[in-house]
Amino acid sequence: MRADRLLTLLLLLQNRGRLTAGQLARELEVSVRTVYRDIEALAASGVPVWADRGPDGGYRLTDGYRTRLTGLTGGEAGSLPLAGMPSAAAELGLGAELATAQLKLRAALPAALNERAGRVAERFHLDATAWFRDADPVPFLATAAAAVWEDRLLRVHYRRWAGEVRRELHPLGLVLKGGIWYLVAAAEDQVRTYRVSRLLAVEVLGPAPARPEGFDLAGHWTAAARRLEAGRYRDEATVRVTPRGLRLLPMLFGAAGAGAAAAAGPPDADGRAEVVLPVESLPVAVGDLLRLGTEAEVLGPPALRAAVAEAVGELARRYR
Repeated sequence: MRADRLLTLLLLLQNRGRLTAGQLARELEVSVRTVYRDIEALAASGVPVWADRGPDGGYRLTDGYRTRLTGLTGGEAGSLPLAGMPSAAAELGLGAELATAQLKLRAALPAALNERAGRVAERFHLDATAWFRDADPVPFLATAAAAVWEDRLLRVHYRRWAGEVRRELHPLGLVLKGGIWYLVAAAEDQVRTYRVSRLLAVEVLGPAPARPEGFDLAGHWTAAARRLEAGRYRDEATVRVTPRGLRLLPMLFGAAGAGAAAAAGPPDADGRAEVVLPVESLPVAVGDLLRLGTEAEVLGPPALRAAVAEAVGELARRYR
């Protein structure tokens, strides 16, 4: 709506000072011609907007002018928990609300605190996406978020590792972990986690029943993540690593590798140290350990050492 855009334009000038028509157009996602018309509308309504000519020119407000039209709408207030994560807000369809809410909050602050907030924004940035991969496509994220917010049931077509299923879900919350969105929902009397990018189809149904009494999304997620980590590693591998291999453990195996490196035994005459590394199933462990290349030798268990030796032999035959 034009009234919302005019207020956003006014708050931009108030918070950031002089801005050119091009800068305002990019912020508002409109044409420069539209900015000219909006500036004229603000001036006609009594807002003291000045145009400075020249290469360093632009539009600014008269010194000391501040608007008090800074009340938050419901959508803007609901977007505030995502402050600092504009990409996540945009995926949820709350990008515009968050931007406006932040402008209004800045406008309501005293000048000294406003300046400090600006300095923080210039110097700190949160990027929730993991390295070296694109974000998951999440075409049904906004639908899932609306169902969570409005307490609606969902009928979903979902792709699991073991095949596709159709289920009726009671959405309880959304979690962003390492750039991946997860839907926490009750299904068949159990609270389960669904990766939003694996939703193949979503249908919004009627009102959901009451949320489970005392359900705490953050507490549930923490407990579920700990159970996943505990169940992930089914065995241990004894490995002799070079100094470089020891440094690689945290990078390749995360917290498990860091723990193994910290508990490494003393180096032998060749500088190699023995570590005990938590591993998953045998096929997964073979692939993971081969990433260490010549920086590691698997000592045990015997079945894992034999599997790694077989894989290395097959590689040698292929590259002969």
